[in-house]
Amino acid sequence: MTFPWLAPATAVVGVTAAAAALVFTATTTLRPEQAPAAPGGATAAVAPASPAASPPAASPGSASPDPASTAQAAPSRADPTASAPPVPMLTARIVRRYPHDPAAFTEGLIWRDGALYESIGLEGRSEVRRVRLIDGKVEKRATIPAAQFGEGLATWRNQLISLTWHDGIAHRWAATTLKRMGMMRYTGEGWGLTANSDSLIRSDGSATLTVHDPATMAERRRIAVSLNGRPIPQLNELEWVDGMILANVWHAPFLVRIDPASGAVTAVIDLRPIVAEVKATDPEAVANGIAWDAAGRHLYVTGKLWPTLFEISIDG
Repeated sequence: MTFPWLAPATAVVGVTAAAAALVFTATTTLRPEQAPAAPGGATAAVAPASPAASPPAASPGSASPDPASTAQAAPSRADPTASAPPVPMLTARIVRRYPHDPAAFTEGLIWRDGALYESIGLEGRSEVRRVRLIDGKVEKRATIPAAQFGEGLATWRNQLISLTWHDGIAHRWAATTLKRMGMMRYTGEGWGLTANSDSLIRSDGSATLTVHDPATMAERRRIAVSLNGRPIPQLNELEWVDGMILANVWHAPFLVRIDPASGAVTAVIDLRPIVAEVKATDPEAVANGIAWDAAGRHLYVTGKLWPTLFEISIDG
């Protein structure tokens, strides 16, 4: 499969060990000062990644694990990354910069009908917006019930579908007016959401993606996501791009590109220079938000509480 949205590469070097180490470290060893408080003030530990199984999902508002807890004995069996083919680390090159609401706690981002649509989180502040690209102006908005924490967003036919974190509710919105059209139920947490031609795909903070029927949210199948055989937990915002899934990894300055058929990570995309440019001081102002304009072949990324939205190309 080819990816026209990838810029021609001058050199692509397989960096399996480096890519794996960076992603695994970012998803399992957040420093204590990076650990966010849960909405109610409580914290909960996140189990570290294991070569054998995916850890339980951490909520977007829960604490990170003690780094010491990740120093476990090496498994007796062979490291599955040892003989795996190289997974490239690709560079995100900035094409353009656009204004982004620095107060927006971005949980979902899509492109539709010549505009961005964005799902904003936090209880009492959650909403779905239509946003003008050129200046970041909010053109329309719809409020999510105050007790709910808005999460991922996807487009399906003439509607938008938005998730909630803990409530198991998927809201339906008319795409042109943002009028509420109804709701559906699902089991588990809602983090990221995307759609392909016949399904919705949801993340829940674990290393597993769930494929849903768009009409009912009935579960169709699950995709276990791994990098050279090791689960990648804390998958967050999702975007379907040319037959592959791009995913933010919570609290990590990387995107991962996932083969939806196998769940294998086929590339790691380095956002560290972009994160460094943003210079966020809030530990929760992390990279989160991917939108793909398929007709125009434009790829956009942003983050929670970021003042900038970036159009990027991927060198590789």
